[in-house]
Amino acid sequence: MFEIVFLGTSASAPSIHRGLAAQVVLAKNHRFLIDCGEGTQRQLLKSGIGFKRLNRILITHGHLDHILGLGGLMSTFMRWESIDSLEIWGGQWALNRVQDLIFGVVLGGAEPPMPLHLIDVHPGVLMEEADFTVSAIPVTHRGRGCFGYVFQEKPRRPFLLEKAEALGVPAGPERARLVRGEAITLDNGRVIQPDEVLGEDMPGARLILTGDVARLDNIAEFVQGAHALVTEATYMDEDAAMAQQFGHITAGQAARFAAEVGVQSLLLTHVSRRYRERDVIEEARQYFPNTIVVRDFDRFLVTKGRPVERVQPE
Repeated sequence: MFEIVFLGTSASAPSIHRGLAAQVVLAKNHRFLIDCGEGTQRQLLKSGIGFKRLNRILITHGHLDHILGLGGLMSTFMRWESIDSLEIWGGQWALNRVQDLIFGVVLGGAEPPMPLHLIDVHPGVLMEEADFTVSAIPVTHRGRGCFGYVFQEKPRRPFLLEKAEALGVPAGPERARLVRGEAITLDNGRVIQPDEVLGEDMPGARLILTGDVARLDNIAEFVQGAHALVTEATYMDEDAAMAQQFGHITAGQAARFAAEVGVQSLLLTHVSRRYRERDVIEEARQYFPNTIVVRDFDRFLVTKGRPVERVQPE
């Protein structure tokens, strides 16, 4: 299961109700900030997430509306907050701009307040934890080295309770050992192998964030059957020519693609101020009913086997 919190959902420039691009993905005890538009640190505070354990930032591309917030965030880390280290992941073009911003402007020749690592992203698995992986997929936008990110739970074999009970496996640590793939010995001396009580592998939840994109057909193989797809809705179909000119897609294009590749839920962000939200929703839902146009501070759980679930604020 993953949780995603939207901190900024506007395209190119902020509006009264929407900040610039930023999302946080929570996975177990890990937090990943995806993009860091202007004003992100205030949104982090307002959302209740704060700065703790926020030591991995994944940048989709190097446009200013997706990276300018790094300056303020680094300034805060220098003066007020402390973290053990900070990793900023992105394509080389994006990292070049990030380096200019942080080292040239914010630090001004000073040393970072913590170990700071700028990591060049290439397609494939970026990091692997016990329960999930994070991968990068190449996407087409304006500029070089643009990436989307895939959060994938590792497959699990379900515990077959009826079989376990029929074999006399008691409740408790013995069952936990079998789930971990260890054989156990019952009191009567019988050895039970994990295969006797575990079902076939079941794929875990898959969450995909594309960032800004000019086309979707070239990422279909990565998105097929995803539990949740987060992508942009900068334009509407009536302005499809303009969308193509500036390297974006429309809400209708995103929804038609979601239907074609069989995702369970479509979350649209990067919404332009030129459109009414209800019009964007109406355009998308005529092609893919399970579409949500997200707003700042919306939170969702992404769980295998069912559509995304909205998390209500406490």
